[in-house]
Amino acid sequence: MEVAIAVRHTVARVHLPALQANYRTITELTIEAARASQRQPPQIIAVVKANAYGHGATRVAGALEAAGASMLACADIEEGIELRRDAIRVPILIFGALGISDLDGVFAYRLTPTISTPTAAQNLARAAAARGERLHCQLKIDTGMNRLGFRHDNLRRTLPAIAQSRHLAIDAVYTHFATADDPESGDFVCQRERFEAARRLVAEVGLHPAKAHAANSAALLRDEQVWYDAVRPGLLLYGVVPPPLATTLEIAPVLSLTSRIVAVKGLRPGEGVGYGLRYRPERPSTIAVVPAGYADGLDARLAGRASVLVRGRRVPIVGAVSMDMITIDVTALDVAPGDEVVILGRQGAERIDVREMAAAVGAAPYELLCRLGSRIDRVYL
Repeated sequence: MEVAIAVRHTVARVHLPALQANYRTITELTIEAARASQRQPPQIIAVVKANAYGHGATRVAGALEAAGASMLACADIEEGIELRRDAIRVPILIFGALGISDLDGVFAYRLTPTISTPTAAQNLARAAAARGERLHCQLKIDTGMNRLGFRHDNLRRTLPAIAQSRHLAIDAVYTHFATADDPESGDFVCQRERFEAARRLVAEVGLHPAKAHAANSAALLRDEQVWYDAVRPGLLLYGVVPPPLATTLEIAPVLSLTSRIVAVKGLRPGEGVGYGLRYRPERPSTIAVVPAGYADGLDARLAGRASVLVRGRRVPIVGAVSMDMITIDVTALDVAPGDEVVILGRQGAERIDVREMAAAVGAAPYELLCRLGSRIDRVYL
């Protein structure tokens, strides 16, 4: 006897054609700009780290590969291995730091590691020598973010050993901007100038990488000067413009998040709802219960600050965001259990996007997307 498996009410729908359309839109932007300036368009390195910003890495990576992405990028070796096991064939760049125990995966799964410290270079060279290989890598320069990377002002001392290694092939050099999404910051220009000086020093010590890249989504929108040979869109691929920037690019959100009302009840004036009873309406009110909470990735600060959509109308999240549910004030609506609730996405003429939700709680859009929990079913369209 076959047993039916219940499906949770809260579902994330990932529209893969929208993802591919966003990829093509970014590609067309770079091609048109390159044509106008009579240069080669930059390669697109599609960023799929952190489970593709919560969208589901393996399905997203497959869709991007099918759309023509020539390289993907993820945070660590484990993420890269997951993609290879799901039959992703294009080159995969690993952004993160490398531990000694990680290195077998680099070779076994044909990953492209980033060299960002002298120790990483030594360990990779030693591992490649033991296998009789010349390992293709990328080199990261720290131009002021002060996380990973070789300091831009110490390259004459740190890079010669890499240049002399017979077992490391440096295919590209890159950096990461700390303030690309802040138009008022002068550090962006400072980092760009440091990177360009660092590229000259890289050549002087005997390294000649074929490519350079620096632009994440915000930098891609902000300044064509930093497109170099490749750009690294992340948030833009998923249809989100990094705030506070704006664009005329026709991109669409890839993910929607919906649930359903499971209970409706009345409140008398002065009665509270949820932990702490922090919401106490002064008039008779109707509250609906929605089975999505902070265990599903909803920010606890949404209560009293954000809305959801029910029957095409905005209704506020009230009371506390609990582990497994939220309550919404539906006093003005005639609702019933089973009615759809749109947490992110469109319903009728209204839309709530992740930028709006993030702004309501003082967070970045990618924070909220990456928090979407594993118990939320992701349905791929």
